[in-house]
Amino acid sequence: MALTTGIVGLPNVGKSTLFNAITQAGAESANYPFCTIDPNVGIVEVPDERLYKLTELVNPKKTVPTAFEFTDIAGIVKGASKGEGLGNKFLSHIRQVDAISHVVRCFEDENITHVSGKVDPIEDIETINLELVLADLETVDKRIQRVEKMAKQKDKASLAEFEVLKKVKEVLEAEKSARSLDLTEDEKKIIHGLHLLTMKPVLYVANVSEDDLLDPAGNEYVQRVREYAAEENAEVIVICAKIESEIAELDGEEKKAFLEEIGIEEPGLDKLIRAAYKLLGLATYFTAGVQEVRAWTFRQGMKAPQAAGIIHTDFERGFIRAEIVAYEDLMEAGSMAAAKEKGKVRLEGKDYVVQDGDVIHFRFNV
Repeated sequence: MALTTGIVGLPNVGKSTLFNAITQAGAESANYPFCTIDPNVGIVEVPDERLYKLTELVNPKKTVPTAFEFTDIAGIVKGASKGEGLGNKFLSHIRQVDAISHVVRCFEDENITHVSGKVDPIEDIETINLELVLADLETVDKRIQRVEKMAKQKDKASLAEFEVLKKVKEVLEAEKSARSLDLTEDEKKIIHGLHLLTMKPVLYVANVSEDDLLDPAGNEYVQRVREYAAEENAEVIVICAKIESEIAELDGEEKKAFLEEIGIEEPGLDKLIRAAYKLLGLATYFTAGVQEVRAWTFRQGMKAPQAAGIIHTDFERGFIRAEIVAYEDLMEAGSMAAAKEKGKVRLEGKDYVVQDGDVIHFRFNV
């Protein structure tokens, strides 16, 4: 699952502090020997209580969580689409990610200057969004020039693409994102190859002060970000990047004591990881045996053979069937044997669509 979410934001909003917390709290690289970790990529374990409940039930020799990537995107300033600041680097990096976590400053601090001289999260969001819109508009205009000639010659594929491009151009010219368009799946496929920046799903990360963390509802900036996000059906996660960087340095009991002391149940980073995972359309299935209990990432909508192929290509190539029990059913039964006795374990074939939380044993032959 080589999917990644990019962290973007204006200077001095807490983006780098948050990314440093992600890399400090990163996954054990020993468990992921095939990952090439660039300096701007942080691999994180996906927090999932189900994995640890399964471990208690099965008592395996090893437990392996699933993981995915956050990419720290080069900073952006106004005019990035025209190459200002690190504009070109920013745009090339963001094209390579699958989703965007947009860090927005929602705190006052006279010691940390704001790039525009005042704290205004909506203006910050719109500054970055406009740069993405302008970059997409340039991409779409170039593509229209190529396609229009063929469309005039009644080429069927070009005609279809031209119509979609006109829709996208219209919405971009209104300074709105391409994802705000209600496109059909076929229309989305037509423009998929353009890798439009404003088609990527977005999660807003409101970075607040330590004082506001326990009561974000009282933070006017956060409320404005929530209202903005609601208009595009986006989620908002509230974090304090400064606290997250402190939490990331702690282990086990120290971390637990610190969380209790400041009055929060779990790190904001855990919420962010889960939200970004969901934003990417990812879900988790489990394999559970005495040797290992392991979580595996799959794309929602995947069928059993493709999900099996995530473990090993031989599993997909020689797929026979999958023995499946839902996590909740297994925990309620208390053991795999008891789940079988209760008729909760099923055999599924090649057309089965894997569900989040499935505990699976694949049968294959090559």
